[in-house]
Amino acid sequence: MTMRLDYNQLAPAGAKALGTLYGYVSQSGLSPTLVDLVYLRVSQINNCAFCLDMHTRDLLKKGLPIEKLALLQAWREAGDLFDPRERTALAWAESVTRVADTGVPDEDYEAARDVFAEKELVDLTLAIGLMNTYNRMAISFRNTPQAVLKK
Repeated sequence: MTMRLDYNQLAPAGAKALGTLYGYVSQSGLSPTLVDLVYLRVSQINNCAFCLDMHTRDLLKKGLPIEKLALLQAWREAGDLFDPRERTALAWAESVTRVADTGVPDEDYEAARDVFAEKELVDLTLAIGLMNTYNRMAISFRNTPQAVLKK
């Protein structure tokens, strides 16, 4: 894979704006591990190799059990491995990421509202939207995953 262009260099103000939102999400009060799980799940849905590599590394550094990484894509079948907040966040992330197919139905919203406070749900949705944007940038311009660079 060859990088097509360096969007961070070409549009530094745009990259900074995304970075500001990333910083906001990091300071939002949501669990950093929960946010990284959501980032990784969104990146799985979008098949973003760059972000899959990065968020897997981030979660390993945070000490996430390998079982959770291995079963994230099949979290619904993983029993109690994922706690209720994680399961709800992952379901919300899937619905919002696949908005063109799901329309984010009322049932998904109500399920998320049963677990997350309103501000938390807004912050979680901002995180999901941010990762979808980062995925689209990385895929479109062929950001090279760290694992490939080390090869």
